[in-house]
Amino acid sequence: MIPDAGVARLSARAGDVLRQVFASVDGDFAFRLWDGALVPFGAGPPAFTVVIHAPETFLGLMRDPTPLVFGEAYVGGAIDIEGDMFAAMHVANALEDLRLPLAQRLRLLLAIGPAALRARRHNGRA
Repeated sequence: MIPDAGVARLSARAGDVLRQVFASVDGDFAFRLWDGALVPFGAGPPAFTVVIHAPETFLGLMRDPTPLVFGEAYVGGAIDIEGDMFAAMHVANALEDLRLPLAQRLRLLLAIGPAALRARRHNGRA
C-alpha cells in the first residue's frame, strides 16, 4: 500500500504533467487519477473524463500521448472514458497535432517516473 503522502505527491506530479501536455488542447474535459484526484481542462464542466486506473498506465500514456496509445489503453481496460464519447473523439483528433519534443517528454517522464516506480514497488509489483 502506498502511504497517503506518497499518493498525494504522485498525483500532484501527474497533474502537473497532464497540465503541461494538454495545455494547448481545446475543450472541456478532465482526467481522474488512480487516487480520485481530478485534473480539469477548459472553462466549463467536463464533457467527458478520462479515468486512469494506475500510475503505470499514466507513464505509458505520457511516453507517447497519441490517439493510438489512448485507444489501446481504453480497449485494454487500463483507462475508462466517462461522459460524451464524441467530445472525447474530438480531443483525440487534437492529439494528432500534439508534438512533444523528445527533451520535453523526457523531462515530463522524469518528473513522474521515480515516484511511479516507487508506487509500483509499494503495491507489491516488480
